[in-house]
Amino acid sequence: MIKSLARHGAIAAVVAIIAAACQAGASPTPQATATPTAPPTAEPTATPTPAHIRLQLQWVTQSQFAGYYAAVDQGFYADEGLDVEILVGAVDIVPQTVVAAGNAEFGIAWVPKVLASREQGADLVNIAQVFQRSGTLEVSWKSSAITRPEDWRGKRVGTWGFGNEHELFAAMRKVGIDPENAADVTIVSQSFDMSGLLNNELDAAEAMTYNEYAQVLEAKNPATGQLYQPSDLDVISMESVGTAMLQDHVFASNAWLTQPGNEDVAVRFLRASFRGWTYCRDNFDACVDIVLKNGPTLGKGHMTWQLNEINALVWPSPAGIGIMDQAAWDRTVSVATEGKVITTAPDAGAFRTDLAGRALEGITDDTSGAGFQKQTVEITEGGA
Repeated sequence: MIKSLARHGAIAAVVAIIAAACQAGASPTPQATATPTAPPTAEPTATPTPAHIRLQLQWVTQSQFAGYYAAVDQGFYADEGLDVEILVGAVDIVPQTVVAAGNAEFGIAWVPKVLASREQGADLVNIAQVFQRSGTLEVSWKSSAITRPEDWRGKRVGTWGFGNEHELFAAMRKVGIDPENAADVTIVSQSFDMSGLLNNELDAAEAMTYNEYAQVLEAKNPATGQLYQPSDLDVISMESVGTAMLQDHVFASNAWLTQPGNEDVAVRFLRASFRGWTYCRDNFDACVDIVLKNGPTLGKGHMTWQLNEINALVWPSPAGIGIMDQAAWDRTVSVATEGKVITTAPDAGAFRTDLAGRALEGITDDTSGAGFQKQTVEITEGGA
């Protein structure tokens, strides 16, 4: 799940690379017979120092960010002359604030959250749309008979808030339910887990395909002593109801991008990141192990489920990973303005595709994933 986050990381910057070569000659020793003097030998050229780059995540270490961890682990960033430090998120960390303040060069967040920050004055621009589709769900028990948005009327419907509610509220308004009218629906601020649904405190709970939905399936049904099954649940997808908004993308500050050499750094960063994501698509088990090496809070079973679902949000990428789908952008902007996330549509500078396009050049792996198929993942109790 995604949260709005803010963090100040260690100060570091892109550094200029200086190669120095010094020459040292040998003084000839006087002798009776002249001896040819060996030419001076140049000292080896110093190894360039990789440019230090910080990436601010919007949440803790997990498979949601697997591609970036893989790019570090597999040396893809090093191949581009970059030393990338991944800054984990937390409840009180807002990536937009971190990047706008210059405490990270790149950030990951949902598109509407960055649009809101941009409208408030943050000079941020979307440079790569990694997730091509939304993973937001509203999950309920089969016994509640909630199979379509109209069925939320009069029910206790959960959301995390913090900007995660916009797709849900747009789906309600689309069917004539006012989320601000308690006579229509009771909106409940749920915790960042599925305890509200599991304890029957909610009729429906917000979940991500790759996280909270699995948490329900990883829990035991006290009536049977067995794990819950998908057949025990009804799921409403924001993609299916037409109010999905674009989510994880890479952004940077325009002020940083316009400094000499930084567009090239951005292209190299994106190229390595895209290679990380293709690695996680094509080397599924190895990528899960990379995530586990970096210390996620949840277990291998959960991280395996999560990567499978995350891959399905990234792939296929018909125009190439990182390239914006204009129709999905337009829908996101429409939902954001109707929901008063932003007051007006953003200007044309809110996203750019040229850097991602340049990053795709020279990548020999498949960058569209047209033939992508999800893995078959076994649910484990507690996600262990």
